[in-house]
Amino acid sequence: MYSYDKGAHLFLPSYVMRIHGAKQQREAIKRTTKKQLQLVFEALDTLGNTKWRVNKRVLSVVDRIWNNGGRLADLVDRSDVPLPERPETEDEALLKKWKWKLDSVKKENRERHSRRCDTELKIAVARKMKNEEGFYYPHNLDFRGRAYPMHPYLNHLGSDLCRGILEFAEGRPLGKSGLRWLKIHLANLFACGVDKLSHEGRIAFTENHLDDIIDSADKPLEGKRWWLHAEDPFQCLAVCINLTEALRSSSPETYLSHIPIHQDGSCNGLQHYAALGRDKVGRCCWEKPTDVYSGIATRVLDIMRRDAQEDPEVFPDALHARLLISQVDRKLVKQTVMTSVYGVTYIGARDQIKRRLKERGLTDNSEIFGCSCYAAKVTLTALGEMFEAARSIMNWLGECAKIIASENEPVRWTTPLGLPVVQPYRKLGRRVVSSITFAEA
Repeated sequence: MYSYDKGAHLFLPSYVMRIHGAKQQREAIKRTTKKQLQLVFEALDTLGNTKWRVNKRVLSVVDRIWNNGGRLADLVDRSDVPLPERPETEDEALLKKWKWKLDSVKKENRERHSRRCDTELKIAVARKMKNEEGFYYPHNLDFRGRAYPMHPYLNHLGSDLCRGILEFAEGRPLGKSGLRWLKIHLANLFACGVDKLSHEGRIAFTENHLDDIIDSADKPLEGKRWWLHAEDPFQCLAVCINLTEALRSSSPETYLSHIPIHQDGSCNGLQHYAALGRDKVGRCCWEKPTDVYSGIATRVLDIMRRDAQEDPEVFPDALHARLLISQVDRKLVKQTVMTSVYGVTYIGARDQIKRRLKERGLTDNSEIFGCSCYAAKVTLTALGEMFEAARSIMNWLGECAKIIASENEPVRWTTPLGLPVVQPYRKLGRRVVSSITFAEA
C-alpha cells in the first residue's frame, strides 16, 4: 500500500520526499491523499522498475587504474602531496608565502582523502554487485519534485565513474536510429567543443575516429588511450566498447546494446525563464546547440579587454583584467551562469571562479583571490546585460517571496502532478538556552 511513508525499500523505512526536518513540508505531504499523489507514485514506480547491472569490462579498467595509484580518468591520486619544507630564513614575506603554501597543500590532502573515501565506496559497491544479473534503484523526491535514486553511492545520476560502470541489464537491438544515437552520444561524451556540432557533425566526428574507438576498446590502457581525452572518460570507454562490438557483429543494427543514451538541455534555468517571458528566441530549436556560456564568456572578455586599458593607479582591477584575459573561456563562467538562475550570490560566484583558476595551475593565493573577485563581478554584470528579461522575472519572483515572508509564511505551490511543495529555506531567530555553568555545578 502506498503512502507518504510506505514504499521503496522492503525493510528500511523511507519517505516519498526528502524533507530534511522541514515540518511544514512533512505536514503538507501527509495531508495529501493517495489519489492526489497517484501520478507521483506511478512515476517513481517506472523509475524504480528499471533494471541495472555492472559493466564488468569498464569496472576491470577502473580496478587496474585504482590499484596503480589512480590519477587517470579523473580518479584522484591515491598519494598525498608532500608538505613544503620550512625555509631557513627569518624573512617574514618568505615565511608568509610558505605558510600560504603549507595551508594550501594540507587542504589539498584533506580533499584528496575525502575523494579517495568516496571512490573506494563506489568501487566497493560495484565489486559487490558485479555478478548480479540485475538490480533496481528505488527513487524518491526532493522537495521540488525532482526524482533521485535512494542509494547514495553508486547510481546512474552520479559521477562519470558511476555512470561508466552502470548499464541497463536488459538490452535492446540498436536499430538504425539507435546506432545513430550511439555515435552522437559518444561525441557528446567526448565534448571539447564536439558536443556543440550539429547531429550530423557529431556522427562524422565519431566515424572519423573509428580507429581510436576500436583501439580504446581493445587496449584501453596499453594502446593510444584516446578515451582518456574525453570530458567523461569512463562513459566514453563504455561506449567505445559497445560501438566496437556492434560494428564487429554481423548486423550492427540488430546488436543488443545495454548503454543508456543521456540527453540533457543546455542551461535549462534560462530556458525556463525564456518560456515564462514568452521569449521566442530563447526557446527556438536550432540545427546546432546555441551556447549561452560561450556568449557570456565573449561578453566577459570584451569587458576585461576594455578594463585592461585603464590606468592601474586609477583602476586597480586593470591588473586583474590583464592577468585574466588569457584565462577567459566558457568553462570559467559556466558554473556561475548555470547557478545564476538559482540565485547565486557574488560570494558564491567568486568561489566558483576561484576553483576554476586553481584547476588551471594558478598558485599565488592572494592573486587568485583578487582575480576571482573581479571575474565574479564582471560575469554577473555580463549576465545582467545579456539576460535583462530573465533578471526582471527573477526580481519579480523575489518580490513575491518577500511579501509572502512578511506574513511569516513559506512560499508554497502544487506541481502539475499534484505534489505539494513548501519552500524550506527560512531564517530562524537566535534562541538563548539556559544551561548549568561550571560554577553552579
